[in-house]
Amino acid sequence: MMMRTSFQVERRTPTNKTGLKRLRESGRLPAVIFGLGEDNDMIHLSAKQFGKWVRNGSGGMVELDLGAQDQVLVLLEGVQRDPVTQEYIHADFLRVDKDQRVRTKINIEYAGIAKGSKLGGIVQTQSTFIEIESLPELIPASILADISHLEIGDSLYVRDLELPEGVLLISSENELLVSVVTPKLQPETAEAI
Repeated sequence: MMMRTSFQVERRTPTNKTGLKRLRESGRLPAVIFGLGEDNDMIHLSAKQFGKWVRNGSGGMVELDLGAQDQVLVLLEGVQRDPVTQEYIHADFLRVDKDQRVRTKINIEYAGIAKGSKLGGIVQTQSTFIEIESLPELIPASILADISHLEIGDSLYVRDLELPEGVLLISSENELLVSVVTPKLQPETAEAI
């Protein structure tokens, strides 16, 4: 069984922009838990711990510990970032039932250096995630895709990925993920006439 990340969270009351700003300045990230037909829970958690988890490319299931034996199983559904500082300013968590299949997006981690790039080809990444459906326990943190075999003119599609057992693909199999293209030659600068 996979080790699951757990965050200590606290409930919060609805507040205005000033209250949310104060919360962020104290190192807390405002968030909301929704889903499974239950009322939304407004919470806050350690912004530092959350940021570290996201930067490590973590994904999949998270356990939110509300104290008093109240743990909630969730998926990270979305984040908002400050357009200037790029700091996380809000997170949305989707409540899940461990016995019900859920749809979610998972990151693709590209590994290796494409053969074609060593010959001057340019690696173009079209997408860094796919959509899947699975029981919560089977959701991988990410999918690894080796691109080292790609030559100039080659492409990697969703159908080329290997998914773990029990994980159903929702994204189109024909979706382009990565291609190695011939570099465009720069046109000579026209001389003034």
